[in-house]
Amino acid sequence: MPNIVRLLIVCCFISLVIAQAQQAPPPARQNPSPMVDTTRSHLRLQKQEVPGKRFQLSTGTLYLSPKFRVRSKVPLIVHFHGASWLVEYHLMRNWPQAALVTVHLGAGSGIYSQTFSQGQRFAALTDEAINYLRQATGQEAQWSSITLVSFSAGYGAIRSILRQSEHYERVDAIFLADSLHTSYIPEGAPGKLDESLLEVFARFARDAAERHKHMWVTHSEVYPGTFASTTETADYLLDYLKLKREPVLRWGPVGMQQLSRARLGNFHLAGFAGNSAPDHMDHFYAMGDWLKELRRALR
Repeated sequence: MPNIVRLLIVCCFISLVIAQAQQAPPPARQNPSPMVDTTRSHLRLQKQEVPGKRFQLSTGTLYLSPKFRVRSKVPLIVHFHGASWLVEYHLMRNWPQAALVTVHLGAGSGIYSQTFSQGQRFAALTDEAINYLRQATGQEAQWSSITLVSFSAGYGAIRSILRQSEHYERVDAIFLADSLHTSYIPEGAPGKLDESLLEVFARFARDAAERHKHMWVTHSEVYPGTFASTTETADYLLDYLKLKREPVLRWGPVGMQQLSRARLGNFHLAGFAGNSAPDHMDHFYAMGDWLKELRRALR
């Protein structure tokens, strides 16, 4: 592809992202948790420069670890929301043969949902990433699998992508790291969940339970108050699958305390203690452990 054509394509998509960001709805109001936890360790990595190659995409950044080796089939992970360096670190340590695209658009699920509600946006992202990969390696690589990962507000992108049938079929796995919310009916006060915003996740959970897909869900006990918590949406998925939690008491990664688990086929759910901000962030810093599980499942 000539450089001038590639430049025009990138400029076009950047303009679209800027325009959508200006129109994106503000993040939903919530009641910040006043809790401060001093029981769990909440282990944190210090910010660092992660070695590897990066390619700036029209939406996001493509990262290849130092141990990445050219193959005809390459697994793709697309991560939504959160600091790129930390996701890159987890990938480098736990799944170095995968290609990673990180997308961070700002606060609130609305900007993610809106950006990827256009059918061509996700297709353009994956096509752009594979083209850069081919240029970097000189080989006609293809995606062997596509995994969507979100932390916190990033689930908005996954919801919009999965609602488009052509993309739903392409996605092999999703991982929601304390990252699935919905509105109440009426909005703003605890009550009935708006299930219309959860339907596509329930469908994916069913497909995972029947071993057609793979799905991992983790949640804390953080309670936003003005919209449904990750505990409530996890309960919705379990009810949909007619699956019960199994109580457990065990240490998890970065000092987390696991309280429950559920599994059916390729559907996995893990519930963790904590209703403070550090408890929420634990799910992001612990992502490497679940990347290892994803790698084993999709190899």
